[in-house]
Amino acid sequence: MLRILRPLPTDSIRLLVFDLDGTLIDSCQDLCNSVNATLEHFHLRPLPDEVIASFIGDGAAMLIRRALAVPGELPANGPAPAEAFFEEAFAYFLAYYRAHKLDYTTVYPGVLESLEALKTLPDGSARKMAVLTNKPVGPARAICDGLGLSPYFFSIYGGDSFPTKKPDPFGLQTLMTESGATPAETVMIGDSDIDIATARNAGAWAMGCTFGLASDTLEDVTPDAFADHASAWALALGGAEIVA
Repeated sequence: MLRILRPLPTDSIRLLVFDLDGTLIDSCQDLCNSVNATLEHFHLRPLPDEVIASFIGDGAAMLIRRALAVPGELPANGPAPAEAFFEEAFAYFLAYYRAHKLDYTTVYPGVLESLEALKTLPDGSARKMAVLTNKPVGPARAICDGLGLSPYFFSIYGGDSFPTKKPDPFGLQTLMTESGATPAETVMIGDSDIDIATARNAGAWAMGCTFGLASDTLEDVTPDAFADHASAWALALGGAEIVA
């Protein structure tokens, strides 16, 4: 359930920053449905869910660009100029996804229990927790509100919150500044190599979630710990194993 490669300084970790899709929530089906709804709206062939799932992780815009780039998926009657067509398709996707973002999306087992256990430091003071995702911030915050996650986080930032996205460290550095935590006191928790690279670029600790949407990308990176279940987060940080 938990594999630690480099022991984390459990007593001094003051800030936990979580990815969203594939880490806190399983949003795969709603994202796949929204992409295929977009393709069908523009008279393009739908894609298998597993193909769309492999496109997730670099933000909504890149998700749509990748879906539109699949060979044979341009309109048969000739597309509009490439960028104009993308903008139209992207706008449709965002509108559809906003309306359907919680049709099937759920919190992963053990997440709420772990967040409850992690919100307090060993000395009894509050630990800061936040979300940093490449998903647009509007749907990210709405999903966290709808699933009861928001009360655990002092801030939720998305891919359009800053001039750059993960793995650029700016978002994570901003959260460290806002919380008063140093890189040595910060852990980034996520399911992809992008999250691990973000942590490394900011000098922070990193934990990889092998149960997430992009866990296959963790094979080529070396986080400080691997969690096979959300309940392992608390265990990694010196707490008891959570049954969830």
